[in-house]
Amino acid sequence: MTTFRLTRVLIAILCCTSLLAATSARAEQVVVYSARIEQLIKPMFDAFTRETGIEVKFVTDKEGALLARLKAEGRNTPADMLITSDAGNLWEAAREGLLRPVESEVLESNIPAHLRDPGKQWFGLSVRARTLVYNTQKVKPDELSTYEALADPRWKGRLCLRTSKKVYNQSLVAVMIDELGEAKTEQIVKGWVANLATDPLSDDTRALEFVAAGKCDVTVVNTYYYGRLMEKTPSLPLAIFWPNQAGSGVHVNISGAGITRHAHAAPAAIRLLEFLSSEQAQNLFADVNMEYPANPRVASAPAVAAWGGFKQNPINLVRAGELQTEAVKLMDRAGYR
Repeated sequence: MTTFRLTRVLIAILCCTSLLAATSARAEQVVVYSARIEQLIKPMFDAFTRETGIEVKFVTDKEGALLARLKAEGRNTPADMLITSDAGNLWEAAREGLLRPVESEVLESNIPAHLRDPGKQWFGLSVRARTLVYNTQKVKPDELSTYEALADPRWKGRLCLRTSKKVYNQSLVAVMIDELGEAKTEQIVKGWVANLATDPLSDDTRALEFVAAGKCDVTVVNTYYYGRLMEKTPSLPLAIFWPNQAGSGVHVNISGAGITRHAHAAPAAIRLLEFLSSEQAQNLFADVNMEYPANPRVASAPAVAAWGGFKQNPINLVRAGELQTEAVKLMDRAGYR
């Protein structure tokens, strides 16, 4: 072999070696787009890296901004995984073709069927219950029963609600449409509006503060907002009531994740998703935000467990997404802003 040919062969070998090294390095890194803030996700990612050696890089932003970014980036997106809250947002990402199906016996074993997409494009990782909270000085627990009963005239001037523009309330109403039908659900929502003590409020914390101050007697919120507020001010006259326990159960929703359609490191990203569903990581994901682990084999944090057990509504959360448009239209017709 001539010196010239030998040089060409060596160059080719070096190029292939560099390419393989670059590919290997890329496979050992997962890029995550997350609607959960850094303090809620970094401890999990650090634990995953310690266990596997796979680095996790992440970008945090609002749900809508992340979905828009994924759509705009298309095949060129660096993201391998999307983490966001509410099944409605995850359903929207799947509908827009931003996620891919994942075949994983681990995920199917760890995450109950109603907390994951039937098409296997997203999986719940933590659970939040949207429940009733009441003023203990003005309401007795036996006065409460269901979400629907809050439309009864006895609650006129006594109810506070967060704005209908937040996806949490849209998902609740979507599930009610699935269970009760559109006409009955609209009648209930009109009853809620008639019973409002004030205009719909900007967020769950504000609603809780209004109840605590006696400006209204009962509200509907995600449990972790209650947990955060009571941790800060435990003397507030507030308590949780679990509605619909004789019927369908408490409406639950999730924070969850899926693998992006154009993931470059899909195997490593799936490994991360499986890790996040594991008994080892579930408390890291749920406890820091005072949520419930999605994996039923994992116990809740003591502060969360102290709120008591409850029956979950077993409806698959994909319906929260599929009926979201109908829910928004219904709330608008009912005057719920």
